Amino acid sequence: MKKLLSIYIGSFKGLSRSAWLLAIVMLINRMGSMVIPFLGIYMTKALDFNIKQVGIVLMCFGFGSVCGSYAGGWLTDRFGSFKVQLLSLSLAAPLFMIAPYFKTVESLGIMIFVLSAVFDAFRPANSVSVASYAKPENITRAFSLNRLAVNLGFSIGPAVGGFLAGISFNWIFYGNAIAATAAAIVFFLFFHRKEKNNLKALKANPVVVSSHNKQERNPYKDGPFIAFNILCCIFSICFFQLISTLPIFYREVHQLNEHEIGFLMGWSGLIIVLLEMFIVHIAENKLSITKTLVLGTLLCAISYAMFNIHAGVFMLYVTFLVFGLGEMLTLPFMATATINRSTPKTQGAYMGFNSLAFSAANIFSPLLGTNIVGSFGFTTLWWATSAVLACTALGFYFVLKRL
Repeated sequence: MKKLLSIYIGSFKGLSRSAWLLAIVMLINRMGSMVIPFLGIYMTKALDFNIKQVGIVLMCFGFGSVCGSYAGGWLTDRFGSFKVQLLSLSLAAPLFMIAPYFKTVESLGIMIFVLSAVFDAFRPANSVSVASYAKPENITRAFSLNRLAVNLGFSIGPAVGGFLAGISFNWIFYGNAIAATAAAIVFFLFFHRKEKNNLKALKANPVVVSSHNKQERNPYKDGPFIAFNILCCIFSICFFQLISTLPIFYREVHQLNEHEIGFLMGWSGLIIVLLEMFIVHIAENKLSITKTLVLGTLLCAISYAMFNIHAGVFMLYVTFLVFGLGEMLTLPFMATATINRSTPKTQGAYMGFNSLAFSAANIFSPLLGTNIVGSFGFTTLWWATSAVLACTALGFYFVLKRL
């Protein structure tokens, strides 16, 4: 027991102060994660959209995410991660405030597209910041710390969002706006001096990136990395059923209310908060990135199959435990594989392209998920998702050997 506790505590050691500050900003931002988890329910319950109309609006979210991820990576390489993150957080807040006033499929689709583009420009810039403030040997744990903050926020946000949605769905948008504003202020206070110091240091000692140690590549012409990103996209199409069709599944099949759905999503985040740093620390020392990603993807496949076991709410909590373990062994290591493939000059482009894979999944995930449910039902969706993830695990096994 003492050894396990020592390993757990050791998993948090060696991380820079800046990595912890970035995690605090991310925590504040993600504590406002109220809109996306309840967007599908908001559209069906408050706006009376049918399941296919919900899919169309969520597809607009995906298109916006693609544009935001590409623009965020491009802007980060040109203007730096600080400016991109600050601008993204600052612009997102007013967009969340006005979003409840868009009530038709067309107008809400456009609004969600713009909001998603602005909000997701933050992701590649933030990933570059995490990598730049981490020691090479701690990169995966630095990403895990950031994800820990995301999931701690996500364990709080939906729980609060479920309570606010019970009062009025408008409040989930206002809550997200307040969190984005607070995150922007804290981010500026923490990092504006560091940004000034970095600029002074860069002017005094311009960095020359050597191409002798690592070949400069264009991520959009890097064959093995393109194959890796395709697999990441397929994985994400399955993974994002978590925020598109799963909340509807809880309400329609298990008859859960908004409070119960919020607590179930909060449980998912809490698992990762408690265990991810520990699990990642062990995986880093015991397994290769290839083995870790394959194992994590297979666990996600098993968890989706478990959604077809109808044994009450308790079974949903058990399923999320398995799902959480799979998530811990995949997402941080995908980011590490991407950073390892890039050079300092191309980190923004590589992280932007990888974010693009996840963003593209936001287009296809809700559209495929809602259409499969509408035509064949939830049971078919979960079996199909499980099978696709199993095939994706096999793909990771072969592609990562070339990366």
